[in-house]
Amino acid sequence: MAGPNTSADGPRRLACPDCGATFADRWRCTCGNPLEFAAPPVPDRGLPVPERMPPDPDAFDARSGLWAFDAFLAVGSDPADRVTLGEGSTPLVDADGAAGDASDDPWNAEFKLEYVFPTGSFKDRGATTTLTRARELDVDRVVEDSSGNAGAAIATYAARAGIDAEVYVPADVKEAKLRAIRRAGATPVRVEGSRADVTDACVAAVEGGGDPDGSGTDPAWYASHAWNPAFFEGTATVAYEIARQRDWDAPDAVVTPLGHGTLFLGAYRGFSRLLEAGWIDEMPRLYGAQAAGTAPIVRELHGPGAADPDGKRNEAADGIRIAEPVRREEILEAIRETGGDAVAVTGAAGERELDRLHAAGFYTEPTCAVAPAALRDLRARGAVDDDEDVVVPLTGSGLKG
Repeated sequence: MAGPNTSADGPRRLACPDCGATFADRWRCTCGNPLEFAAPPVPDRGLPVPERMPPDPDAFDARSGLWAFDAFLAVGSDPADRVTLGEGSTPLVDADGAAGDASDDPWNAEFKLEYVFPTGSFKDRGATTTLTRARELDVDRVVEDSSGNAGAAIATYAARAGIDAEVYVPADVKEAKLRAIRRAGATPVRVEGSRADVTDACVAAVEGGGDPDGSGTDPAWYASHAWNPAFFEGTATVAYEIARQRDWDAPDAVVTPLGHGTLFLGAYRGFSRLLEAGWIDEMPRLYGAQAAGTAPIVRELHGPGAADPDGKRNEAADGIRIAEPVRREEILEAIRETGGDAVAVTGAAGERELDRLHAAGFYTEPTCAVAPAALRDLRARGAVDDDEDVVVPLTGSGLKG
């Protein structure tokens, strides 16, 4: 009998939300749009079933990690297929101290410490589900393009799965991230030019080395954190964990870094499914923090002045310098549907926030700083009230350089 994450003839099929076409597996639709899982699983309405998902946070078995939420996941119905390092169940802490000792410049929020994952970033959420999908499809080799964190995660989980990997990266990628890719046994391919040039080179490799129908047995299977729907199955678990850790009470708002939108859209999908299942009562507002000078969502919503407030590009936030996000329309829809927004954070504001984070004991990389910096801006303009509950994921470790 097929499990909740499979069909009668194998792993769950993919569908195009635009033209309606369906496929056994393909990296994008023939019409050019990203694909999604056809009818992703959502548990029956009502409280979590105790033996599957304890509603008591203290009863949760952390050893299951994010796979404790398999009732929501479109991959990994057979535990033998799961490619895992115990990822997930990251801490949710008071940003200003457990005892309430707020500094002179408090965040007044909860931080979700996503930088404690095995490879030091939240991208492990998507890597575990993406490589699980690859194993379900008997893939031999995966390729990915990344500014560093996603590449390190895909390389690491490919090693765990025993699958060969190539990772296309910018020529100026940070050495710590390049080293992580190499040490996992993957082959880094450095590409000169913009971040978009890196993606173009990777896509050319996928399309040049594979079957014309883009089947899952293609030796150049695209494990893209921007295109592959399996990646978003993993990042959606950040919402399930936040809800569980808050005793199934969603926060008023969530603020995340926003490049391709892997965590932002993961949170949107996750909270949407929780609401559909009846496990939470309302959706939080979702806010995306973009790098000034490379802020296409802010530009779309508020014009060029808001997207480039100081006339300088925020170079430090290299993890989100994405000029053309693949899922742009979905990001805009998530903002509209939740009543959220997007904010461009300057390099100077990000640097100040990074110093505050480090001084408070949160050793994160520079890209992380844009989200708490955006929260300060949102509170200053009254978009987020001082008494509202806010969760901010801190997405990457300072050990990554």
